[in-house]
Amino acid sequence: MEVHAQLKTKTKLFCGCSTQFGAAPNTNICPVCTGQPGALPVLNQVAVEFAIRMGLALNCTINVQSIFARKNYFYPDLPKGYQISQFDKPLCENGRIDIALASGTKRIGVTRIHLEEDAGKLLHQGAASIKGATHSLVDLNRACTPLIEIVSQPDIRSAEEARLYVEKIRSILVFLGICDGNMEEGSLRCDANISIRPLGSSQFGTRTEVKNMNSFRAVEQAAISEIARQKEVLLSGGAIVLETRNYDDESGQTTSMRSKEEAHDYRYFPEPDLLPLGVDAPWLAQIKSSQPKLPDQIRHELQVAQLPESDIVQLLNDPQRLHYFEAVCAGRTLPVKKVANWVLGDLSALANEGKFSFTQPSVSPAHMADLVALVEAGTFSGKLAKEILPDLLQGKSPHEVIALKGVKQIGNDADLIPFIEQAIQSNPGPLEQYKNGKTSVAGFFVGQVMKATQGQAKPDVVNRLVREVLDRS
Repeated sequence: MEVHAQLKTKTKLFCGCSTQFGAAPNTNICPVCTGQPGALPVLNQVAVEFAIRMGLALNCTINVQSIFARKNYFYPDLPKGYQISQFDKPLCENGRIDIALASGTKRIGVTRIHLEEDAGKLLHQGAASIKGATHSLVDLNRACTPLIEIVSQPDIRSAEEARLYVEKIRSILVFLGICDGNMEEGSLRCDANISIRPLGSSQFGTRTEVKNMNSFRAVEQAAISEIARQKEVLLSGGAIVLETRNYDDESGQTTSMRSKEEAHDYRYFPEPDLLPLGVDAPWLAQIKSSQPKLPDQIRHELQVAQLPESDIVQLLNDPQRLHYFEAVCAGRTLPVKKVANWVLGDLSALANEGKFSFTQPSVSPAHMADLVALVEAGTFSGKLAKEILPDLLQGKSPHEVIALKGVKQIGNDADLIPFIEQAIQSNPGPLEQYKNGKTSVAGFFVGQVMKATQGQAKPDVVNRLVREVLDRS
């Protein structure tokens, strides 16, 4: 697998143009990224740091010196006629990543991670994709955007493993904060190099490179389709051709795009306008010391805290929501499941409605922690806590709401008995039913008390006292 991740830098790899997605075509461009004569590249240091972070996350060797090279090929969206990339001396090498299968953990080797600039974008006209298009327009806004290319060892043996590998890579990129992982917008793209061989053979077959997979499902389905196609070709006596193929999501099939070039066809040679890239020990140590926690470590911590797997998966799928959850729990001995219920339930629902944001939360983690703690202490019920949530969204603390509204939970027997006696006196019919053996009507009286106290009565205490008073009546 070759995974191309667009780095979340503010500017491009070799110039100061914005990397913002969605700008009008050909507005974020300059002489450098459009390949004008005499324009010289200047390397973006933040992009190098982001690439190193991914190399460390995948257990790679970070090379003290790496070299940029010109990869020569001609395509309409490549304005210089070559791509500045890295070839024989990449920034990161010899890494590994573990994926979880039903049969256990499998280790996938990572050959290299190298920096390179992106090409522009072809906007196909006359059809929804390249298939059937009458002509194409070129938008160079994306040209020179910083990418890292992550190349795996040929250790992947199924379409499912390919999907799991890309999912894991994306998760790490997002947790590192170096790529938004949006496959639909093209900030995460992957190519699958697929070959098959007879059972028992140690020699790989001729490979094809499959492109245009913009979702995890597409990665898996494209691999399934291409494996089936290659089997059919070989079993019918044909031969697999080294080529690049396009995956069509609608038909679920791959189609030939062009013959596949070998490395020598690109005429790689060192980029004459860039010095070798050096990574010294102090800089590498500084990056290591500020490396955030990765998904596997966080998963282990949540498992130790006995959070259900379904909750762990949801939290790991959204780093901002996870960070909020961790901030609520930090420094407190709160029941993590109760915190997760609030974060994954009420707050996530509000976030889906656009009324709450985990990146800029109107309910601070400290206020949410106080709310959970007050419910656990019996100060008020979970139902009451949900009712005051709109006040918390206005920036108020739970303690301020209690003081302003007097919503403290009523749990004292002496305070609750008058409400219970009033409910019984006002409803002689249900009282008679209870005396005649229909004990289920006790629930009716509990409801009356909760209504009279505006939900502030402690439910378990009310349940106990209602039966005691009814039995005495």
